[in-house]
This record gives sequence, C-alpha cells and structure tokens, in this order.
Amino acid sequence: MSGIWGWFGGGGSQRTNNAPKNAILGLRAQLDMLQKREAHLMNQINEQDAIARKNVNTNKNAAKTALKRKKANEHALEQTLGQISTLEQQINAIESANINRETLKAMEKASEAMKQIHGKLTVEKVDETMEKLREQNALSDEIVEAMNGVAVGNQVDEDELEDELEQMQQEQLDEQMTKTGTVPVSDAIHKLPAAANGPLKGKAPAVEEDDEEEELRKLQAEMAM
Repeated sequence: MSGIWGWFGGGGSQRTNNAPKNAILGLRAQLDMLQKREAHLMNQINEQDAIARKNVNTNKNAAKTALKRKKANEHALEQTLGQISTLEQQINAIESANINRETLKAMEKASEAMKQIHGKLTVEKVDETMEKLREQNALSDEIVEAMNGVAVGNQVDEDELEDELEQMQQEQLDEQMTKTGTVPVSDAIHKLPAAANGPLKGKAPAVEEDDEEEELRKLQAEMAM
C-alpha cells in the first residue's frame, strides 16, 4: 500500500509531514543517551578522585594513575556536555520551525476560508447594494406618507380650527389665572353682586306707574259696561 501511495505522491507527502517528528524523536533518543553518559562520567570522576585522595600519601603511583583517569573522564565529560548542548539547540530549532510551518498552514487555510466566504463579493457590489437599499427605503417612506395623507373631501375648515384654537387658548388662560389667584374677566362679571346685575333703583317707580295706569284702564272699562 505504501508503494501505491508513493506513486500518487501520498507516501512522499506523509514522509514530509513526519520528517520533523522523526527528527525530533531521533535527537531526543541521542540526547537521552548522552545524558546517561554524562551521569556515568560524573561517577567515574568522583570515584577516581576518591582513589587519588586515598593513595596520595601511601601509594603515589596509584594516586597518579587515578588522577590521569580523572582527567580523561573530565575531558570526555566536557565533550559530552558540548554534544548535549548542540542536540538541545537542534531540537529547539526543529520544534520552532515545525510550529512556524503549522502556523503558516493554519493561516493559509483561514485565508482560503475567507476567500470562499467572500466569493465574488467586492466593495463596488457592497456600495451598489447599499445604494439600492437606500432607494427602496426612501420609496417605502414615500408610500407610507402617501397612504397616511388626508383623503379628498375631508378638508378641514381653517376658520373652525382658528375658533377652536382661540377657545383652547382662553381655557388655558383661565386655568393659569385660577392657579395664580387672578380671576378672569368673564368670571368677575358673573361674581358681581346681584344688585349690580339687577335693574337700577331709579327704574322701579316707572314700573309701578305702568301698573297703576293699567288698573285705571281696567276700571274705566268696567264703568263703561
């Protein structure tokens, strides 16, 4: 099956995708081995140092041999530490490069998705659509205004409106005067004393004289009968 995928590029693509992973796995395995070697060399150095100290006064040859082995182990340890540092740098570099590649892929997919969403959408088409919407909204407003207009034959009498407005103004004026304690003229007239609104006292004798003349006429008519 791997051969078939290789013919169509599938196998190569899979190997390309797995290359960073495989490289990192190989580097980490080597790093693990070097770290174990580091620990072993440290033990050897400590062991040879102890032997040298033990024989420094009693057996100088044994002490000198132990120091030589210690120096060799220290040199090997220095090389091992250098290799460990190099491997760690390589692992970090590959991981960073792989993250950058995956990030770029995600951004490319996002770009394709945005392209599919927008499709053939352009700024000019958006402006054209918005202009059509504005025209239709304006037309709708005109239609509503026309439908809400006053129907023919129901024209309002302007004089009637003026009279009603004057009446409303007078009512408001009266109400305002009542609240402020000032009595309107119309109310003042109605509140005058009854004597002021009744007939004048000078007119009373004239009324009485008319009654007397009427009674005289009635007597004259009865005597004539």
